[in-house]
Amino acid sequence: MFDRRIIQTMATLAFAALSLAPDCNAEPSKTQIGKESGFCNPVIWADVPDPDVIRVGDDFYMVSTTMHLMPGCPVMHSRDLVNWETIGYVFDKLEDTSRYNMEGGTVYGKGQWATSIRYRDGRFYVLFSPNDEPYKAYIYTAENPAGEWTLLCRTNHFHDSSLLLDDDGRAFVFSGGGNIHLTELKPDLTGILEGGIDKNVIFPDDTETGLHEGSRVIKHNGKYYAFVISWPAGKPRRQLCYRADNIEGPYEKCVVLESEFGGFPYVGQGCLVDDADGNWWGMIFQDRGGVGRVLTLNPCTWKNGWPMLGDSEGKVPLRVNKKIVPCSGDGVLASDEFSDGKKSILWQWNHNPENASWSLTERPGYLRLSTSKVVKDVFHAPNTISQRMVGPKSEAAIRMDVSKMKQGDVAGISAFNGDSGMLSVVADKDGKWIVASTSSVAFGDKNKEITGVTDNEMARVPLKGDVVHFKVAADFNPGEDMADFYYSLDGKNWTPIGERFKMRFDFTRFFMGTRFAIYNYATESLGGMVDIDWFRAGVID
Repeated sequence: MFDRRIIQTMATLAFAALSLAPDCNAEPSKTQIGKESGFCNPVIWADVPDPDVIRVGDDFYMVSTTMHLMPGCPVMHSRDLVNWETIGYVFDKLEDTSRYNMEGGTVYGKGQWATSIRYRDGRFYVLFSPNDEPYKAYIYTAENPAGEWTLLCRTNHFHDSSLLLDDDGRAFVFSGGGNIHLTELKPDLTGILEGGIDKNVIFPDDTETGLHEGSRVIKHNGKYYAFVISWPAGKPRRQLCYRADNIEGPYEKCVVLESEFGGFPYVGQGCLVDDADGNWWGMIFQDRGGVGRVLTLNPCTWKNGWPMLGDSEGKVPLRVNKKIVPCSGDGVLASDEFSDGKKSILWQWNHNPENASWSLTERPGYLRLSTSKVVKDVFHAPNTISQRMVGPKSEAAIRMDVSKMKQGDVAGISAFNGDSGMLSVVADKDGKWIVASTSSVAFGDKNKEITGVTDNEMARVPLKGDVVHFKVAADFNPGEDMADFYYSLDGKNWTPIGERFKMRFDFTRFFMGTRFAIYNYATESLGGMVDIDWFRAGVID
C-alpha cells in the first residue's frame, strides 16, 4: 500500500494523462505527464485557498493563504496552470504580536490572508492583510519571486483585497465585504496616496443577501473586471463579475459561474488569467471538507464582454484538453530524507518556529526536534512542522528515533487541524507507549486563547525499542474524509491502531485543510528530543 516509487512519480502532483481525454477515474498515481495531454479537476486536490494568479511572459505565478503557518505567503510557479511548484515564501515569520510565538494566545486561522500578486516594470508586488490585530496590511516587492522579498510599507487593513496596477502608472486596492471599496495607493506602492480615490464603488444588489467579498480585479480591453464571491442566503456560493468603463464605476454585474462539482454543492472564489496563446482561464477554489479548499481550473469564454467560466453548460468540467508543460518541482506534497542539511521547501511551521530547538545538523541526515517549553497539548506546542494532505487519497510515514525522549514527552505524526488525529510515542514513568488518540481545541476571545482541549485515547500498546515507524493514510473521496493510523517496528510490517478518524474543515478555528504534521512537546520538563530519519509521502493506490 505504501510504495516509494509512487511517491517519486507523484512529486509534481500533475493529475493528467497522455490522451486528449484523460482518465479522471484513474488514481492520480497511475497517470502520466505528457506534452499534449489534458488535465482533470480539481487541478490541485489540496488546500490552496484564495488564489491569485498572474502571467509574466510564459510563466505563471500564484499566491494563496496559509494564515498561521510559517514561513508564510507561499509563491508558486507554473508553465501551464496545471503543474505547480512552490519556489519560495514572501516572509519567514510575522511579529505583529507575541501571539505569533504562542504567547498570550495564538493566531490560528489568522495571519497571512487572501494575498494579491501583481507585476510591473520588472518587479513583483504582493499585498496581504493579516486578519488580526493590529489590522495593518503588508506590501512587499521583489525582482525575483523565488528570492528575497522587501517590505515596502505597512498600511491600512484591506479585507480580501486585490491590487490593480493600471496602465497609466496609478495603483489601487479593491477590498471589503458587502460594498467593495476602492483605495488609491502611491504609484510606487509605498502607502496610500493622500487625496487619491477612497470610496465604495461596487454595491451588492437586492439578490446578494449573504457573503459578498473576495475581490480579484483585472483590466482587459480598457474595461475593469472585478471577480467577487457571492453567497446569497439559502443558495449555493457562486462567482460574480462586475465590470465598468471607469475604475470608479458605475459597475454592472454578471453571474459567471454557478456550479456544483464532484459531489460538492458549489465552486466559488478565485481569479482570471490569460495564457500566451490568448486563452483565458478561471482559477476558482472549492470547499471539499477535511482536505480544505481545492483548486479548479476552468476554461473562460468571453461572451458579450463577460468572462463566462466552465464548459458549454456553464459547469466546472471534470476533463479539460490542454497543452501540459511538466515541471520538476515538488508540487504541494513531497517526501524528505532530511539529507545534506536541508529540508523540503514545502514544510511550514505551526506559528513562528523556535529555531534553537530544531536542527538538521546536530545529527546529520535527521530532523531533530527538541522540546522548548512545557505545554499541555499539541495545540500549544512550538515547532510542529507540516505539509498539506492531498486527495483523493494520500499517506505519509516517518521513521523516528525516540531514545532521547524524557518522561512526559509526546512525539509523533498527526492529521492536524482543529480536530486532530494523533499517533504518538508517549513517555511516562512506566516506559514508552504507542498511543493513538484524538484531540480537539476550543478557543475563547479574539486573541484565540485556548479555553479547552478535549483528548480521547483510542488505543495504547507498549513500545519495545527506540525506533518506530508511524503512518497516516487519508481518504478524501466524497463522503469519506477519514484517516487511518498504522505503526511498525521494522518499516515493512504495518499494524493498524485506533479507530478511523473523521477529518473536518471548520470556519471558526484553523480555517484550513487537514495537514500531515510532525511534533514533539514536553508536558513535564525540558531536555527531551526526537530524531526524524525520513518523511515519505504521496498519493496511494
